[in-house]
Amino acid sequence: MTRVELLTQKLAEDILDGRLKPGAKLDEQGLADRFGVSRTPVREAIGQLVAMGMLEKRPHVGAVVRQVTAERLSQMFEVMAELEAACARLAAERMTAAELGELLALHEETRIAVEDGDHEAYEVLNRRFHNAIYSGTHNDMLVDTTLEARRRVAPYRRAQFSVAGRVAASYDEHGDVVAGIRRRDGERAYQAMRAHIRTVKDASMNYVAQTLNLDTDRS
Repeated sequence: MTRVELLTQKLAEDILDGRLKPGAKLDEQGLADRFGVSRTPVREAIGQLVAMGMLEKRPHVGAVVRQVTAERLSQMFEVMAELEAACARLAAERMTAAELGELLALHEETRIAVEDGDHEAYEVLNRRFHNAIYSGTHNDMLVDTTLEARRRVAPYRRAQFSVAGRVAASYDEHGDVVAGIRRRDGERAYQAMRAHIRTVKDASMNYVAQTLNLDTDRS
């Protein structure tokens, strides 16, 4: 993980945990001092968060924390579910034997991370698992679109792992996706991935709703 990626993740966590409230202005120099870096990576991290929609730039003010809505989050996850499901379908139909072997190996590594209770390792392997499925589509346009959507939802998606039992459940859901891909059953893989991301949505939104006091009744 690069310095900018780490800063982006740390600031996103501050927003999701409520340490940076909606409307709060980000002080570049203060953040640079806090993290022991120059203002350049801080500025780049802020730019990443603006692109994700977690911050907004205001004239004569600078970057401030944006008010997130349950409706917006729900829409983001709906798009993510459809894109990832489409990736799973195509991966089931197009993955090479070598690519399938890599996916199975990653799934086994995540099992070990679950058994060891290593949530940080699971998060890393989780991204690699999904990326392997994206690559297995052999459709660069779909991969680019899916990665862009995932980048926007990533901080909220990561929040799911703060929910008790979520890591083990995520692994089991991956197993359903793997079963569809392994059998070259595109529809089964599609439905399994769609169900997985919908569960991710529910877990993530419930956590964010509690920390940010969101009203999720309309989502």
